[in-house]
Amino acid sequence: METRLRRSTAALIGVLAVGAALAVGHLVAAFVGIGASPYLAVANSTVDLSPPWLTEFGKQFGPEWDKRLLFIGIAVVIAGLAVAAGLLSRKSAMPGTVLAVALGVVSVVAVLSRPDLGQLAILAPLAAALAGIGVFQWLHGLAAREQADDVEAGVTRRRFLITSGGVAAGVGVAALGGQFAGSRVDVQASRRAVGPIVPAERAPAIPAGADFARAGTPSFLTSNADFYRIDTALTVPKVRAEDWSLRVHGLVDTELELDFADIAGRRLVEKIVTMTCVSNEVGGPLISTAAFVGVPMRELLMEAGVRPEAGQVFATSVDGWTTATPVADMLSEERGALLAIGMNGEPLPQEHGFPARVVVPGLYGYVSATKWVVDLELIRDGEKTFYWQDRGWAKEARIKTQSRVDAPRAFQDVPAGKVTVAGIAWAQTTGIERVEVRVDGGEWRRAELAPEVTDQAWRMWKLVVELPAGNHRAEVRATDRSGYTQTEDRVPPIPDGATGWHSVSFTAS
Repeated sequence: METRLRRSTAALIGVLAVGAALAVGHLVAAFVGIGASPYLAVANSTVDLSPPWLTEFGKQFGPEWDKRLLFIGIAVVIAGLAVAAGLLSRKSAMPGTVLAVALGVVSVVAVLSRPDLGQLAILAPLAAALAGIGVFQWLHGLAAREQADDVEAGVTRRRFLITSGGVAAGVGVAALGGQFAGSRVDVQASRRAVGPIVPAERAPAIPAGADFARAGTPSFLTSNADFYRIDTALTVPKVRAEDWSLRVHGLVDTELELDFADIAGRRLVEKIVTMTCVSNEVGGPLISTAAFVGVPMRELLMEAGVRPEAGQVFATSVDGWTTATPVADMLSEERGALLAIGMNGEPLPQEHGFPARVVVPGLYGYVSATKWVVDLELIRDGEKTFYWQDRGWAKEARIKTQSRVDAPRAFQDVPAGKVTVAGIAWAQTTGIERVEVRVDGGEWRRAELAPEVTDQAWRMWKLVVELPAGNHRAEVRATDRSGYTQTEDRVPPIPDGATGWHSVSFTAS
């Protein structure tokens, strides 16, 4: 009599087998490179292969939720495939085995495509595939025998259930073991050991009234916890200061190999810089300001000796992410690019690039702000393409003059009468000359500007208007020191930054 597994039993076998594969792969990856974990490798490949519109859609959920949604989505797909593998194998283990092999091949390809993993990393997906196939065939054979016994002799399914429970427990232990082993790099202890980052040259003091926070603007300096984060790292790289090094090479006279002590022991300078993500929609939140401390990039490049034919600095992160910045912007004394190791008086937070990152004022982050940087190669202009350029973004992206209404908030109900409209404007390295506001399509009125701290940072503005009860709409536009007034024309972020006037609708009552 042909044995046909119960649907619930078949589905459970598929889920346990896939769970075993992922757990064993994660455990092995903890020793050969955590990015080789099949789940993470597939997730990273998904990010790399996603079309730009999908990537931009995900960014709107914020730096944490876009990654959580990706993880959840991949988990749902994997769970569905696991159940399908089980249900297709009710008569024979072969369909599930074939699907397991196919998933193993996908994992191997994903790992091999990662630029930050060595050759040994392939051990993780191979171990995962062997574990998944082995568990699947073992449980399938056991269930088939027990179910046949049930039919012929009424034997209970106790042994299969006990074995399944043991497999589930083993999956949990392997997964936790991999997570524990993969977390053995204590980045926070390394940050604490670095201690306060004290610059030899401090940034100009921030004057009183540099923000209108009481009127609804952000505080002038953004706390490290609130500083926006956009990157492709699904798991934040863990690099200790004592393990980090930076290579400067390519079209230079002298190749440099620098460790953290080399950088920290140099003359450090502090600069207040507003950073902006190119993905920021008109009025969006992907903009923050911090006091960064580091070594002027100009000094490092001059020490290496930049050859005349060098046009770009090709930067690589520890996780393989790349970008390219014009050499002229790196060398500009006025712009003052930094190899930063400090942020708001402390070592860089792990999620913002510890131990070191690049900060180039006036350029959108995707061409100016490599976190966890480990390699700077001087190349000819256009000799290489970088991560976001390969996905349709512009080769160069200078920050566009923009402004935003922060108060009143969209659809907020405020008391009628005197209403304070307030917000921020930015034109990094050029500076803001004036900000104008109009309400309900009326005349443009010049807003009050907060004192300027530096032309490399945002500037706050506010305007008090008298409004009757009813629905209202406030619009803002900024003019920079070059005389350019931002355009009304709405352009999406891709390929080199959004444009348009920001407006907010609210109610006075």
